[in-house]
Amino acid sequence: MSRKALLALEDGTTFPCRAFAGAGEVTAEVCFNTAMTGYQEVLTDPSYKGQMVAMTYPLIGNYGTNPEDVESAKVQVSAFLVKEYMALPSNYRSSQSLAAYLEAAGVLGVEGLDTRALTRHLRMKGAMKGALSTLDLDPTSLTNKAVASPGLVGVDLVKEVTCPQAFRWINGRPDRVLDLIGDFDPEAVWQGGQGRFKVVALDCGIKYNILRRLEKRGMKLVVAPAHTPPEVISDLAPDGIFLSNGPGDPAAVTYVVETVRRLMGLRPIFGICLGHQMIGQALGGKTYKLKFGHRGANQPVMDLATTKVEITSQNHGFCVDADSIADPDVVMTHINLNDRTLEGLAHKKVPIFCVQYHPEASPGPHDADYLFDRFITMMETGKPVG
Repeated sequence: MSRKALLALEDGTTFPCRAFAGAGEVTAEVCFNTAMTGYQEVLTDPSYKGQMVAMTYPLIGNYGTNPEDVESAKVQVSAFLVKEYMALPSNYRSSQSLAAYLEAAGVLGVEGLDTRALTRHLRMKGAMKGALSTLDLDPTSLTNKAVASPGLVGVDLVKEVTCPQAFRWINGRPDRVLDLIGDFDPEAVWQGGQGRFKVVALDCGIKYNILRRLEKRGMKLVVAPAHTPPEVISDLAPDGIFLSNGPGDPAAVTYVVETVRRLMGLRPIFGICLGHQMIGQALGGKTYKLKFGHRGANQPVMDLATTKVEITSQNHGFCVDADSIADPDVVMTHINLNDRTLEGLAHKKVPIFCVQYHPEASPGPHDADYLFDRFITMMETGKPVG
């Protein structure tokens, strides 16, 4: 039986709804995602840590959930907001309903919420903190709780989602845990699996599908915690370094920025999403919070070198300020065609490049697949590309 629920934003706007999974109360930033499919990938994307996600597509749950379509080991969102929940999924791959999936994870899911009105409000007023409850249905009380919640600015959420220990990724799944503390044998670390290139993936909240795609492209992968010292990464003697996506305010993750600064020029580096923001800061730039962020599988981005437009999958609420980077050897490679914000950077002399979006496209299109080829070329030559 569904329970009455209420969502209150920090500006006092409220949205009545009803819970189809879970119960209780949660405070978090409220954002929206414009993808039509891929809700299980959205739920398990670590970049959504600390956020309630509203889906703009009106019908959610119609194909259920399954153990394969996950992007991390657990549900990461704080709560899930939909217009209409489909209680009876119809798909041969479905092993569990969305409601049962959220119940098992202890995550509150609500329906009957006017997601169109919520999305329009956030687009006009900007992303906001919110409070969602099945216990407290008083608008004033719930608004006060939203106002008092910490929000995302200045908060390091990477430390909450990064892996506790390094591990190998082999045959599409996590393999053995690695001890990289003290003396270790680098050659032994890379044993097992197949691949032409050795790549260390720094886990700031990495999605499984990016690891699947890197492995498919011929890379042996060691996934390392975000706080791994640069000396340890260097001792592993990788052919390349990958910087992952992740949640929270990039300006708060200073230790990763310092790691990037110390590794630049030693090995080719490719970064996406939060990794892009880490590289932007390492190159002298600053980051700022977007009004309502880019979240969905339909963001248009132009490659400035070719003028080709690609439709991309994105999930971020912060951006690198292109004007804050003074180094003339740093070039802007991609821009977002919706709001002209920075979507890609590269260095003319150092083998390093990054994009603000998710080229592995889970969920989403495969337009950005060529970026993996650029990374491979950079590892082959040790030189900048483009």
